[in-house]
Amino acid sequence: MKGVKLVVFDMDGTVLDTLDDLCNAINHTLLEFGYPAREKMELVHYLGNGSRWIWENIFGDDDALIDKIMPVYSTYYKEHCAIETKPYDGVLALIANLREKGIKTALVSNKPDFAVQPLCEQYFPGLFDFACGERQGIRRKPQPDSVFECMEQLKTDRTNTIYVGDSEVDVATARNAGIPCIAVSWGFRTVEELRKAGAEVIVASAEEVERKISN
Repeated sequence: MKGVKLVVFDMDGTVLDTLDDLCNAINHTLLEFGYPAREKMELVHYLGNGSRWIWENIFGDDDALIDKIMPVYSTYYKEHCAIETKPYDGVLALIANLREKGIKTALVSNKPDFAVQPLCEQYFPGLFDFACGERQGIRRKPQPDSVFECMEQLKTDRTNTIYVGDSEVDVATARNAGIPCIAVSWGFRTVEELRKAGAEVIVASAEEVERKISN
């Protein structure tokens, strides 16, 4: 992938292992409303497409209930989003190495922006040129709006930007933005699920991501 000037990363399941804190927040909220907790391996499939999508998967089209649950969940997660969360192995070195090579780095997430910003500051201080989460008025991934925002802010375009993510949402986001995608297999989806989503490049380590970008 010659001539890369910007690498856009997903957050959950790509640069940060947020699974335990997300599942704990979901189960705390379920228990608060009198519902039984769910297994982590069930909940992982509900992650990646924004907070409301989690609850739509759990409660279907019960909008009135979801409207009551969302503020409770959001408040709890905002206060407990960095208890068990940690960067994946090699990710910090990967981002630092890209920057040393003069490549800009950005992060785009469907996680609420109120969680994205402090998590970036805590785990990746000074390592992203631009970062954004889900915000009102901006279409969330797989719509490419936030990726285009990164390109505009950092003065790059489709010809020199690539995307790194771990889910079918990320594969579709890159496709919708018209840029190459590197899918990682250490996150919230299996290799089989990534292939089914159309991922053409799948890697198993941060070192492989760097090699793909550098080659």
